[in-house]
Order: sequence, then structure tokens, then C-alpha cells
Amino acid sequence: MIPTGAQLPLEGAVEQQPSHTWKIDFENGRVLGVIDDLQAIQQAAIKILHTERYDHTTYSFDYGIELRSLLGQSPSFVRADLLRRIEEALLQDERIRSIANLSIEGTGDQMHVTFSVITDFGSFDMEREVNLNV
Repeated sequence: MIPTGAQLPLEGAVEQQPSHTWKIDFENGRVLGVIDDLQAIQQAAIKILHTERYDHTTYSFDYGIELRSLLGQSPSFVRADLLRRIEEALLQDERIRSIANLSIEGTGDQMHVTFSVITDFGSFDMEREVNLNV
């Protein structure tokens, strides 16, 4: 029985899950409170890009990024594939709409990647260092 006044989702509509989560202090390994919306998505993106895909049974196979297979590869191959891997990893989060302004700097084994993340709640810039040493 449906309670009076309850609203049912429209048929075929995808229900947006709340982004309310704990705020993690990564440097000190503590929880600092609660965050939501854009801050929660920023934190989720950081976690995704620092989790090797398939390494943790806690996460589904859709979670994380595949960087390990790039170790020891030529910098030109890594440049060609790294941007795709970042986009593929982040777009698994349904709150993220797109990735823009992707850029890779660096030579040899160290690369610095910068990009913008466009979400349902706004956008933010991110960066990620990738070390290709085996």
C-alpha cells in the first residue's frame, strides 16, 4: 500500500542518488564531518583516480582507473591512452557529465595531467601525477 501523498518516480526515470557522504582528511586519515553535492563529487573523483581498478574486492569492476598496465610503456603510448583511461574511470560516476580541457605535460617517466570535471552541481579542475617507473 502506498501512503497518501507519496510521489512515485515517473516510469523510466532514473532516480538521482544523494551524494551526501563523509568528508575524508586523506593526509591525516580522519573523517572531518559530512559533505554533499560538488564537494562529494570532488572527493569521489580523487578516490576513483587513486584506486587501481580490479585490485579491491570492496569495489565493483567499474570502479577505479587502470594505470598499472601503463608501467614501463613508452611515453608516447601512455600519452595516447591516459586521457581515455581517466575519462572512462570518472564517467562511471553518474553525477559526472563530462571531462574537458585534458592536458598532459612532462617527459620521460613522469607525467602531469590536468583537466576539468563537469558535474550536475558545477565543475572543478583536477590534476594527477602519473609515474611510469616499473
